[in-house]
Amino acid sequence: MDILIFVVAMTALIYGADFIIEQSERIALHYNISPFVIGATLIALGTSLPEMAVSISASSKGSGDIAVANVIGSTIFNIALVLGAVFLISKKIKPDRDLFAKDSAWALFPILVFILMSIDGKLNFVDGLLFVILMIGYLMFLITSNQVEELDDEIKKEKFAWGKTSVMLLIGFVLTIAGADFAIDSAGNIARSFGISEWVIGLFLVAFGTSLPELTISIKSALNNNADLAIGNIIGSNVANFTMVLGISSMVNPLNVNLSGNFFDIAAAFILSLMLVFITANKLYNKSAGIVLMVVLGLVIQNSL
Repeated sequence: MDILIFVVAMTALIYGADFIIEQSERIALHYNISPFVIGATLIALGTSLPEMAVSISASSKGSGDIAVANVIGSTIFNIALVLGAVFLISKKIKPDRDLFAKDSAWALFPILVFILMSIDGKLNFVDGLLFVILMIGYLMFLITSNQVEELDDEIKKEKFAWGKTSVMLLIGFVLTIAGADFAIDSAGNIARSFGISEWVIGLFLVAFGTSLPELTISIKSALNNNADLAIGNIIGSNVANFTMVLGISSMVNPLNVNLSGNFFDIAAAFILSLMLVFITANKLYNKSAGIVLMVVLGLVIQNSL
């Protein structure tokens, strides 16, 4: 029964996030914002809502391991699985934006700050507040680096109504929050019944489920030759996961972090972030890079089983 509840709850999470993503994109396009900034802000925040809802719920229920593992696992899946899949299925990726010069540092800043904060074994209210401030800094950076592009005729003709958009956003938020609450309860029960640690449940089961919105949006964007939005979504989601998700979760309830006990998984998230910087620096937007990222994902799965 818990497995069925978990599947239904994750479905609600994904559909709720999808509603929010779609309406957020309409707002951004209506106000003529560049694809990368759309991906790195509104869509990234939208696709991070499942992680945020699950981690905040886990924190409030005292399941700190699920909250932290969810963010680490989502970072791994976003880069290794989502970006890897984008590289493998895309015929050609040529971002208009210089991702290395402008954005690659933001793939590293949040996880470096996380490691520094976690040396004492916990994330407290002050740490969470500093994370939120870091997110504000990221948003300020994106606003100042926005490259406005001319919209196509189809988008220009599209009717925009705040009333419909507001209703769809509200439905999305309700599905996301309710789904998160049921997901965290059922995931905890599944972990206990199978004798699996909450860290592994959060790292794989919950993190994979909450990363599905990023996977869907990025693959759709890549197939539509919109690499800027796809990669912007991944970088922005990872920033949001560490800053907003862990930040708010640790402000709700202090989180314990076992750096030594979970060294491999945290190191994997850090190494993948470094690889993302290396890929953007050398413009390795091809199937070979996708294979390498999938190999790292395989190593993480093999180590945790």
